[in-house]
Amino acid sequence: MTGSNFKDELVYVSALNEFIYCPRRYYYQRFYDEIGEPYELIDGRSKHDGAARRGGWVTERYFRSYDLGLHGKIDLVETDEGTPTPVERKRAESGSYYSSDELQLAGYCMLLEDAIGEPVNVGYIYLYSTDSRHAVRITSNHREAVHEVVDRIKSMSVDTVPSLTENRSKCEACSAHSYCMPGETAVLEPEKAEGTGWAETTPGALQ
Repeated sequence: MTGSNFKDELVYVSALNEFIYCPRRYYYQRFYDEIGEPYELIDGRSKHDGAARRGGWVTERYFRSYDLGLHGKIDLVETDEGTPTPVERKRAESGSYYSSDELQLAGYCMLLEDAIGEPVNVGYIYLYSTDSRHAVRITSNHREAVHEVVDRIKSMSVDTVPSLTENRSKCEACSAHSYCMPGETAVLEPEKAEGTGWAETTPGALQ
């Protein structure tokens, strides 16, 4: 592996979250880069930048691991209690976080422990919307899920578009909607809609 192409061979930790949310959306983002930047991502970056300038208490650190097949930047690494602990920030207007956020945090914990050579079994998710921090204990299930998703992402091919999402409501505000075309896909390629919220779509429903 060479330094010039490691980014093509390693998976961004943030991609774990994106893939779990919707593999089909991630497909268009990865292979076509045509979905633009949603407001949430831009707003999140501005919050990160603002926080990083406040008294220097935020340290964004980049890590990579060829053994894990991962790389990414951790928002904040805390060292107050001895073992370095990653903190991931989320806008979370709903006031809660999701299992995909836990998986992303687990990926950061695994990157950090690979770098320091000791276990990192706890991380924090900070929610801007409620100004609250939530401790997440990283289990073997988290770790196995990270490895599984990394393998699934690496096995993706531009020639194979993932099936539609199981949760149809995710499509309403999706920035990839115009490329994904879930309704049209469900009618023209019904096999991609099997077991999803679009399975019962008919030609009349698109009018």
